[in-house]
Amino acid sequence: MATQVQSYLFFDGRSEEAAEFYKSALGAKVETLMRFRDAPETGPGCGPGAGNEDKVMHMEIRIGDTVVMGSDGECKGQATFQGFGLSLTVPDVAACDKALNALANGGKVVMPAAKTFFSERFGMVADKFGVTWMVLVAPK
Repeated sequence: MATQVQSYLFFDGRSEEAAEFYKSALGAKVETLMRFRDAPETGPGCGPGAGNEDKVMHMEIRIGDTVVMGSDGECKGQATFQGFGLSLTVPDVAACDKALNALANGGKVVMPAAKTFFSERFGMVADKFGVTWMVLVAPK
């Protein structure tokens, strides 16, 4: 297997909500979802016995050809996503606008979609979980 770098997001108790949001907004598919109750023993994070047995210990969602992984982490309810963003490349302007509008639902527009020197359409949003997304049309 080749070396890979993959994104792993800690939603701090909101992973399942995030998976449903990304399914609706981006057509994501949940490939793996394991709960803390499924772990053989208590470990860091929410863990069984903490009243969080149904929280997500680990998940993998596929968006296009990419897998994004996540967890409820410590289940404090206030995830912070700072210092990075996820970039989503789409085939055309309509797909760019659709993705940006869907991701902005409950979140906020950081940079409105517009033509740039590097893309026919580019925009940025912070979704309702605080994850920054840069959406752009693939260069021709």
